[in-house]
Amino acid sequence: MIVKGGRTNYGEAIGILMLDTKFPRIPGDIGNALTFDFPVKYKKVKGATSQRVVREADPSLIAPFIEAARELEEEGVSAITTSCGFLAIFHEYLADAVSIPVFTSSLLQVPIVFRMLKKGQKVGIMTASKPHLTELHFKGAGIKDIPLVIYGMEEQEEFPAVFLDQKETLDIEKAESEMVQVATKMVSENPDVGAIVFECTNMPPFRKAVQQAVNLPVFDIVTLMNYVYDSVIACR
Repeated sequence: MIVKGGRTNYGEAIGILMLDTKFPRIPGDIGNALTFDFPVKYKKVKGATSQRVVREADPSLIAPFIEAARELEEEGVSAITTSCGFLAIFHEYLADAVSIPVFTSSLLQVPIVFRMLKKGQKVGIMTASKPHLTELHFKGAGIKDIPLVIYGMEEQEEFPAVFLDQKETLDIEKAESEMVQVATKMVSENPDVGAIVFECTNMPPFRKAVQQAVNLPVFDIVTLMNYVYDSVIACR
């Protein structure tokens, strides 16, 4: 068997475009490599803060994200994702910039999740900030016409302080309690919710607690990454 070289390192099938943040990233978070059973390759986009991505949807970030995506492709990854679901707003730009699959946001799972549900049910979205999740994000993720129920973490204490305002310490138990509280409220107020999708890539560490609290399927960026990895690894 003859194999081809041309790069310095190999085996990193998924590249991850990272925001420029300093908050803790525990196992389960996309920014912690221990989350995955396979190697991943990180690339930080300098200046892409939570403020600029989530609250401002700053279009001047498109160019540096494209540049970073192209670098990841050149470095040999087989697919690219990002560390923030709000980057769905840039999805078409990034997908068109490279020749490998791009999945900017866990929201891309919403259509298939919706098709899993019985007639009359809706997909619940848990997001870092409901006021900033707009029709442009839904359009970017291809979910504009799907019935959704959206609840955000912006009124909680620990979660937004860390993941939106860059607090450099995380009370894991408190953040988990807040996640469970919001999920439970969503389902109790909307019994037609048949499954939940986490928009935020910092939410997966709390997936199990939410699943147990509401007894519903929960999807996030990690479930999507595992799916994509299994789809592209044979291409390497």
